[in-house]
Amino acid sequence: MEGKAQLSRGDHVAELIATSLYVGEIPFISGTFGTIPGLFIFALSSILGVPVWGYLLLIIAVYFIGAWSAGRAEKISGKKDDGRIVIDEVVGAMITMFYMPLDWRLLVAGFFAFRFFDVAKPGFRRIQKIRGGHGVMIDDVLAGIMANISLWLLLWVVSLFY
Repeated sequence: MEGKAQLSRGDHVAELIATSLYVGEIPFISGTFGTIPGLFIFALSSILGVPVWGYLLLIIAVYFIGAWSAGRAEKISGKKDDGRIVIDEVVGAMITMFYMPLDWRLLVAGFFAFRFFDVAKPGFRRIQKIRGGHGVMIDDVLAGIMANISLWLLLWVVSLFY
């Protein structure tokens, strides 16, 4: 983000979180790259046997920490929903995979479903006008919910044939 020399320690922490360990600094399709850490967190949580309620608490924590860091990062950059802020994609991808079985095919389908709903924003594009960090985060939460529902529908359709 701009003006790094004058940033406080809290600003650096906010930047680190908002960019998802600087994944957002990738100069092209940063939102797409920002989805990957969310899928990694889901896979790691599944492998470690984190219970559903624990994963839900993790999503909630990432949301609120992300809203704080995104709001602060917006102030640092002076840009509304700066493209380098990808913590919203992280939480959206985590929501996409909520209560899903760990399967590489679902991870791939979840990646594409979330990216579709995040870009298309069907019916909720105006919600981005909310100010601050919550405005950055909320559209990705909705995209994640829609992608999660889509994955459950996909699983249901597949179960009809197998």
